[in-house]
Amino acid sequence: VEKQHRRSIRLKGYDYAREGMYFFTICTYDRQFSFGNVLNGEMELNEFGHIVAEEWRKSTVIRHEIELDMFIVMPNHLHGIMTMTDRDVGATGRSPFPSGPSQRSLGAFVGGFKSVVTTRVNQLRGTPGVPVWQRNYYEHIIRDEESLNRIRHYIADNPIRWEFDPENPDA
Repeated sequence: VEKQHRRSIRLKGYDYAREGMYFFTICTYDRQFSFGNVLNGEMELNEFGHIVAEEWRKSTVIRHEIELDMFIVMPNHLHGIMTMTDRDVGATGRSPFPSGPSQRSLGAFVGGFKSVVTTRVNQLRGTPGVPVWQRNYYEHIIRDEESLNRIRHYIADNPIRWEFDPENPDA
């Protein structure tokens, strides 16, 4: 069996554990509508969507090195803005897994977030081991206030634009 090589979409040489703001999108496995529906330009979360929102809000309690900004849970993805702070707390260094993300990094946060949501969703629906999220995620380093404001508007307007959204297979 030939091993597939995945191409990294991360910025080569960039330290995703360094202080900064990040915008990211995490999509559901096979773009399944798992978290609710958009009705009249408003996102209506189902049980699984409420788990995603709750775990997002709890993230700063668990991970002291981050601050959370805007987010939106959509039927088949999540958009969020997160800041890595320079707080010197918790473990440092590389993951114990050879190819894993640096601890206290964007990748570690996303991996932990996806894991806890997957565990809770699978417990609720009685489907242990079934993926909830796609394997990777999209990220963007926010470099200035103008970019931050543009992304905040994008997140806030996501449900209104849902009928035209490329993440919506019915668009």
